[in-house]
Amino acid sequence: MGHIKNISELLPDEPLKDPFEDEIHFNNTVREYIVFLVLLLLLSLASHVVVLRYRRREAANLPPPRHTDDDEAAVDRIALWLCTFSLSVSLGAVLLLPISIMSNEVLTMYRDSLYVQWLNLSLIQGLWNIIFLFSNLSLFVGLPFAYLFTESEGFPGSRKGLRARIVETVVVLTLLVVLVFGVAVILSFLLGYCEQENLSQMIDVWGSFYLPFLYSLISCLGVLMLLLCTPVGLAHLFTAMGRLMVKPGFLRDLAEEYQATVLQEDALARQLARPSQPHARPITRSISNTPTAEDILHQYYAVKKTRVKLEERRRAGIFQRTLAYPLALLLLLALTGTAVVIVGLNTLQLLVGIKALPLASAPAILGEAQQGKRTVLLFVLGPVGAVLEVVLILYLIAASLLGCYSLPVIAKIRPKPRDTPMVHVIANCVVILILSSALPLLARTLGITNFDLLGDFGKISWLGNFWIVLGYNILFATAAAWCLVKKFTATIRHEIYMRFKLLAMWLVKRDTFKLPAHVMNGSIMNPGNIKEE
Repeated sequence: MGHIKNISELLPDEPLKDPFEDEIHFNNTVREYIVFLVLLLLLSLASHVVVLRYRRREAANLPPPRHTDDDEAAVDRIALWLCTFSLSVSLGAVLLLPISIMSNEVLTMYRDSLYVQWLNLSLIQGLWNIIFLFSNLSLFVGLPFAYLFTESEGFPGSRKGLRARIVETVVVLTLLVVLVFGVAVILSFLLGYCEQENLSQMIDVWGSFYLPFLYSLISCLGVLMLLLCTPVGLAHLFTAMGRLMVKPGFLRDLAEEYQATVLQEDALARQLARPSQPHARPITRSISNTPTAEDILHQYYAVKKTRVKLEERRRAGIFQRTLAYPLALLLLLALTGTAVVIVGLNTLQLLVGIKALPLASAPAILGEAQQGKRTVLLFVLGPVGAVLEVVLILYLIAASLLGCYSLPVIAKIRPKPRDTPMVHVIANCVVILILSSALPLLARTLGITNFDLLGDFGKISWLGNFWIVLGYNILFATAAAWCLVKKFTATIRHEIYMRFKLLAMWLVKRDTFKLPAHVMNGSIMNPGNIKEE
């Protein structure tokens, strides 16, 4: 038996495996799935309530909706659940950055606490991957299937029924997927992505090429929509706040509006109570211009609703009638100003070269305070800065939705409570999904947060283009400032325009009605110049 010169000779070549490693990994995986399931159930419940609130009902006394045909009821139910699922994914996409930012802050503050160890990077990154996958499934499969299934009737010659509608929907959807995949392949060749990706990766539909590339195209569309809608929404938020809140007495005379509404309601009530007498109407009045009893009834209900709202506002407390509106106005101004300042600083940092591009280039780290997760402006505030980041992100998505539905094209499909057809519900789910999926890219591109985009969100190629990111920041800051200046100077500009218009009209009238020189000299009015006949 030889002598052992070093104790390392007794150790195996590979490190010993922890006997509890597999069990720990299994428990972590089960815990993550439970968290994902609970979160999805909560988001689905909230989305289902929202969809039921806006979906059209068949009658006022029936629950939504009740069909005599079982096939139509099944189609409507399937479309309803697909819209609910897509809306829950949209809510999850909106909450991605807030959940990640607050999780990072909690882990930073309570690093050694065993109660928050389950809130790890694996859980957060898994949430990002699930939202990315479900958003693509909803956008390319779920919502198109819901629309095609709602509009399908079966192929000509086939037996009418649910099976025929499913077959038609599946065939058309398959053709649509092939078309989209072909367009993606053509665009990849035109943009040069085929040189960076292998053919096997391009054929793999759910692999590392198809979903990131298609989502990159959709994210470009969503980010461009946010660039158009968010500045418009920032200006419209002030108008919407003025409609929802009670303005002080020096800004709005509620008593006068209430009295005028009461008089208008009484006049409409008298018209409804008065028997119709067609012979008593003026002969010159056209019958087509005469309001019918239904029109008067609709006007009466609208005026009555306005009168009830004004009465509720008159009964508001002294705080709501005096300080609530100014404080809310100052809060909106502070949030808007903070967002514009952060975007301006981010633009300067990009120009100087001290700010990295949003494209993920390093492994993500969670729970580290010095990883630059917050901007310089908010880093000095500590946990308050993280809360302010979350508020700004939610403020931007609210402004973008308001601005989106203020556009003429999208305003046509604006959802109405209990009066939105299923096709419009699907269209609204598509719009909300595109905007919400692009929200993390917007916040990261503008520098609202420096939190790394996890999963495939951080692999979008155009995030690494310096000129695209810089141009987007400049356009956003310019558009936001221009919309705000235009909003708050609209009254002054209108007054200046009206004054100049009145001045121009006065000058034109003076030149038009000015008498000739010989008239002013009295040559015509002189009796000696009048010839006798």
